[in-house]
Amino acid sequence: MRAIPITVTALAAALLLTACDSGGGSDGSRSDTGSKNTDSTACRIGQVGLQVGPANAAPAAGDTGNVPVTLTNQGARCTLAGFPGVTLSAGTTSAALAQDRTGTPRKLTLAKGDTATFTLTYVRGKEGDGKSLAATSLKIGLPGAAAELRSFTWSYGPVQGKETANDPDASVTAFQQAGD
Repeated sequence: MRAIPITVTALAAALLLTACDSGGGSDGSRSDTGSKNTDSTACRIGQVGLQVGPANAAPAAGDTGNVPVTLTNQGARCTLAGFPGVTLSAGTTSAALAQDRTGTPRKLTLAKGDTATFTLTYVRGKEGDGKSLAATSLKIGLPGAAAELRSFTWSYGPVQGKETANDPDASVTAFQQAGD
């Protein structure tokens, strides 16, 4: 007679756990940047200051460059979880950057004035090469916010493609807490 209540409790717990949605894909990646679903506590582009650079730019084709991006919360307490959505564009061609999975993403809570950073790493391509994306702009979006982007000028030269210009050899790290 006791087995029925325990079984029902276990079944209810299992159903509850399967109903939870982490916002991740089957590989554990977060793909909610730019989605219509929003997180009410997520940091919003309009509520943060973004500073791109100063960069450790790649001086020549084949060299690797790093572009740090600093985000400062200018509004109410908010959260960042996972990776930024970053796209490089050249005219009508755009390419989303890969997520650098060497580090473990963490959920960060930012009070007003708190900062977080991420780094964009890229391989410089050859000018005029069909496998290089002659990027002119950088667009940044935050996870959990619906299709909100901020654009910046890309002045670090062409970005080498892995196979084609639409698949740049570039990636972004997860957000990291900055400051004290």
